[in-house]
Amino acid sequence: MKYTFVSLFPELIEPYFQFSILAKAKAKGILEFAFVNPRNFTTNRHLKVDDYKIGGGAGLLLQTQPLYDCLTHIKNQDANVHFIFLLPCAKTFKQVDAKRLCEKDHICFVSSRYEGLDERIVEEFANEIFSIGDFILTGGELASLVMSDAISRNIKGVLGNSESLNEESFENDLLEAPSFSKPFIFEKENKKFYVPSEFLKGNHAKITALKTTLASCKTKYFRPDLYQKHERKF
Repeated sequence: MKYTFVSLFPELIEPYFQFSILAKAKAKGILEFAFVNPRNFTTNRHLKVDDYKIGGGAGLLLQTQPLYDCLTHIKNQDANVHFIFLLPCAKTFKQVDAKRLCEKDHICFVSSRYEGLDERIVEEFANEIFSIGDFILTGGELASLVMSDAISRNIKGVLGNSESLNEESFENDLLEAPSFSKPFIFEKENKKFYVPSEFLKGNHAKITALKTTLASCKTKYFRPDLYQKHERKF
């Protein structure tokens, strides 16, 4: 999988992939990262990339020309690139999208800045548009990192143990069941914290059943909308 990040501030994105799981996937050749700055495509001698909105309104927009030429350059290098724009007006990115998009060969994330970008650029280039929630960020860089991380985890070979994907939140419309690590009894400040006894008995069928019950209770409490969706299937 190749990721290309289009941003005025690629230095905000690049360090994230120098550590941990994604850095190892890069070293193995599973993931590839490229960073492209629209400022390098401007024809303005002052390297200006923003301008006022036509029709008035607060704030500035990314200029059309630098971004158009930038994305055209990327598309000319790879006609199959999948352009994803990060905009607050779009549908919310979900785990099902991460699992679907991990099958792509090349995804290009386009991050806006200021008050956004010219709608004509979106109409011309966007294959998909996503938001990561009903809130406003100063730019799309964080959203592109969130999405690329979520997508990458579903690519074969990225995780050390791919079986861990099967028990994660949002599989079967349930949140992940609570997890516990050693010691079995944790003592601190005259308090004892116990692991559910069923987890210690080695009966995997009963452990699985308990995890399902706990996942159901957790989902019902934290995400009743997701729980109702799960219930409708049965």
